[in-house]
Amino acid sequence: MCPRSSLQGIAIQLLASCLHRLPPSCGPVRLVGIDGHAGSGKSTFAGQLAAALGGAPVLHLDDIATHEELFAWTERLLREVIEPLGRGETAHYRPYDWRTRRFGPARTLPPAPVVLIEGVGAGRQALRPRLARLLWMELPHEEAWARGRARDGDEQKAFWTGWVEAERQHFARDPSRPFADLLVRQGDKGYKVLPGPQRGHGPDQLLTHGDGPSAVC
Repeated sequence: MCPRSSLQGIAIQLLASCLHRLPPSCGPVRLVGIDGHAGSGKSTFAGQLAAALGGAPVLHLDDIATHEELFAWTERLLREVIEPLGRGETAHYRPYDWRTRRFGPARTLPPAPVVLIEGVGAGRQALRPRLARLLWMELPHEEAWARGRARDGDEQKAFWTGWVEAERQHFARDPSRPFADLLVRQGDKGYKVLPGPQRGHGPDQLLTHGDGPSAVC
């Protein structure tokens, strides 16, 4: 096993290598969900992981959700994105503009070897059978929400009040963390990737080097 200090710097590269070697989970695609509380750093981590994967496509669930459907977007996501990818086809979806409250021009999402889906609800029950791995950003909800409020400023204060209650209700009905394969913790020098509840390993086991997929991944 590598020393923890070195793993903090290379955890994303190790994870990317591991994900590439997993069997496809959605047609030809290895679909990887990145879930966690709003403000927990999902988008930033997904961007870094996508780069380590050689430019893997990332679907942001903020583009799928709307003011009227904060979490009731499952059927649309399945129809527009998941089912086409499962057939090996390019998916087409229209991202939602949170300022104009309208859907924008269509975007494409190709059936790449690895596709990341990041956002609150990425690990919901309806999606888990299609995921190669589910990652959970390990940050307490109050800390995550505080970060999110600070990021969005006073302009989004009213929205955050409604969002927090909606997120509480969503995870009460359809929790993601208990089914996470991996937990991602951000530290001062990078990320730690730990086995999640679904893996059933000890809390301090990290990603390890090896010729095949690690015991964690």
